[in-house]
Amino acid sequence: MRPDQIQPEMYEKQLQDKQAELAKLMATLSLPEMEVFASQPTHYRMRAEFRIWHDGDDLYYAMFDSADPRTPIRTDQFLAASSLINELMPKLLDAVRDIPVLRYKLFQVDFLTTTTGEALISLLYHKPIDAEWNAAVQQLNDAFPACHFIGRSRKKKQIITRDFVMETLTVNGQKFHYQQVENSFTQPNAGISEKMLEWALDVTKEASGDLLEMYCGNGNFSIPLARRFDRVVATEISKVSVNSAQLNIAINGMHNVQVVKMASEDVSAALNGDVELPKSLVQAGVSELTPSVVLVDPPRAGLDDATVELIRKIDSILYISCNAETLKANLEALSSTHEVVRYAMFDQFPYTHHVETGVYLQRKTQVE
Repeated sequence: MRPDQIQPEMYEKQLQDKQAELAKLMATLSLPEMEVFASQPTHYRMRAEFRIWHDGDDLYYAMFDSADPRTPIRTDQFLAASSLINELMPKLLDAVRDIPVLRYKLFQVDFLTTTTGEALISLLYHKPIDAEWNAAVQQLNDAFPACHFIGRSRKKKQIITRDFVMETLTVNGQKFHYQQVENSFTQPNAGISEKMLEWALDVTKEASGDLLEMYCGNGNFSIPLARRFDRVVATEISKVSVNSAQLNIAINGMHNVQVVKMASEDVSAALNGDVELPKSLVQAGVSELTPSVVLVDPPRAGLDDATVELIRKIDSILYISCNAETLKANLEALSSTHEVVRYAMFDQFPYTHHVETGVYLQRKTQVE
């Protein structure tokens, strides 16, 4: 996204255009009225990445247009990024500019911030990080007491204090706390993430029993939903995300959630009876689990056929999608057994064509 694409005065129109495009794509499906959740028009992204452009004595943040990837666009401020990122951008460059070992061969800066004022800053280099760099970066620690710094160089990662932030999301007036680790998946738009969690709680308000969750990430949905169900078994393939999920479950005081590190395809094969149940699923108590709801939040490729067959066996399906086209294909596959009773668009990425979509399906009384 180029900085000049962020036009707050055009936000309502672009939101309406997205709604129209999503409605057009889904027109062949039988869906209820779309619920639309708007983003804040500015300062909505809690993370951002910038290239660093060296021009003689000058040093500035740069972004690029995919149509002209060789021409840097100077980016002194970025309206999409959180207010804290915009506050830190000039201060960080001023500090780095006067410390040669920190400035030399610096080619990218990544920011990860929270709603509570915490920041993680990653400095990426085209040179080895050495003891001299480690000593110099301590000056940044002193100058930016609320920030944590990481150095990266040729597959080397140097953590100065820590490589994560602690985010707090407020959902229906209740606060939930999440560890978010550098370079791991987190929802970038905190305001929309809160709305998605509130919507998930609303659509499952009459649910009970157990919840099976696949692609659970750091427990973003697992933790608020755990209060609604007797037991939750959640699966995730990323080791970093699983570790964060387990920590987040503990710090939020949840005692009925088990997280298993396993790919969705392997989970589906096991629960469909194609292979023997792995020890990790047995230890999580999946044999005694009787899910009334399954939650899936897959990557852009959507659900594979085996996972579609697995979730078809469960009465209610909560599907969070980052790709409406693969969602549509999965809904078509599920249409013989389930019907969509709630349908929402979340504008996670303003000023782009991307949307997050949520659907809640229930088993038909008469299966086709």
